[in-house]
Amino acid sequence: MEEQKENQFLTEDEIEKYLRMERTDPMEYMEGMEQIPSGVMDEVISRMEAYDYHACTEDDVRRALLKDNLSPEDFGALLSPAAEPFLEQMARRAKEETAKHFGSSVYLFTPLYISNYCENFCIYCGFNCHNRIRRAKLTMDGVEKELKAIAATGLEEILILTGESRGMSDVAYIGEACKLAKKYFKMVGIEVYPMNSDEYAYLHKCGVDYVTVFQETYNLKKYETLHISGHKRVFPYRVNAQERALMGGMRGVAFAALLGLDDFRKDAFATGLHAWLLQRKYPRAEISFSCPRLRPIINNDKINPQDVHETQLLQVMCAYRIFMPYAGLTISTRERAGFRDHVIGLAATKISAGVSTGIGSHAEGEAQGDDQFEIADGRNVEEVCRAVRKQGLEPVMNDYVYV
Repeated sequence: MEEQKENQFLTEDEIEKYLRMERTDPMEYMEGMEQIPSGVMDEVISRMEAYDYHACTEDDVRRALLKDNLSPEDFGALLSPAAEPFLEQMARRAKEETAKHFGSSVYLFTPLYISNYCENFCIYCGFNCHNRIRRAKLTMDGVEKELKAIAATGLEEILILTGESRGMSDVAYIGEACKLAKKYFKMVGIEVYPMNSDEYAYLHKCGVDYVTVFQETYNLKKYETLHISGHKRVFPYRVNAQERALMGGMRGVAFAALLGLDDFRKDAFATGLHAWLLQRKYPRAEISFSCPRLRPIINNDKINPQDVHETQLLQVMCAYRIFMPYAGLTISTRERAGFRDHVIGLAATKISAGVSTGIGSHAEGEAQGDDQFEIADGRNVEEVCRAVRKQGLEPVMNDYVYV
């Protein structure tokens, strides 16, 4: 374990100083970043900007709910305020689609944070490079201890996460961690900094099955305001990460906006459209969504968060399910246990259990590095399994057969 023991956060004066910094153009690629010939980003942004959810009517919603296959315009109607009186109908339709494509299965996994060093300055994130938190990075011995402890709970799927620092968590380090993970888990995902397609190809050879990237917000102006410096500031490189991952041979990719950073309806529309366009371009790709809401973090008052209530989050989840009924949908531990239990089987198909967002807490019992954000559901695997069964559903650890 490499560890840095400090626990001081940015002062108001420091924050203001950084907010006045001269900044690079967020559309300019940095050295070493792969540029791919894809029009997906331009189409997502142009259609998001043209999306006027106030123009959607109740008739638009009714028509969308009667269709077997929805267009992006129908999806936009289901995300609009006009759809709010139809939430019960949307939930029934979502439940039907979930049962049709996933049966009674609810998939379990847990995230494993192996490093919280970060080179980005993102105002809303507890890991940002200017927050003087306890930084820690697991050695490979530490990674294996964590993996063994998690595997002992019965889980068969793991999501490996790091802070976004190539210096402290380079591709080789992540690859070695994933090789270890494949010894203990049948499904391995990563949620790390965006990479080039050849780097994704290397990690795929190391055992990685899927890649998750949170775009945070698709609103370029808001994105530029929130991401002050670091590689994450480059907007198009992040938007195109999932496509590069598929080019690198990954079986699946997951999409998410951090709901509450900006207009959640537009961000949800862009997220769904992004996934839909890539599914059409790469029909064999496994597509999934996450639906995180902004959680309390350091400097929360500097980002002017926009509240997204549970009913609105449910509307987004049901809209995703009806628009792309075959896509996976994860419900985060950012949400309270009661809400998570309610949406599994309704729209969500995957739920995390035994979660810690700190570094090194599964084997050691206490995190050696600080958490990225606060979780709202701290139940262990056994407790989540009981909750799933209470809903008349079946907790599933893995449904892949490897030959």
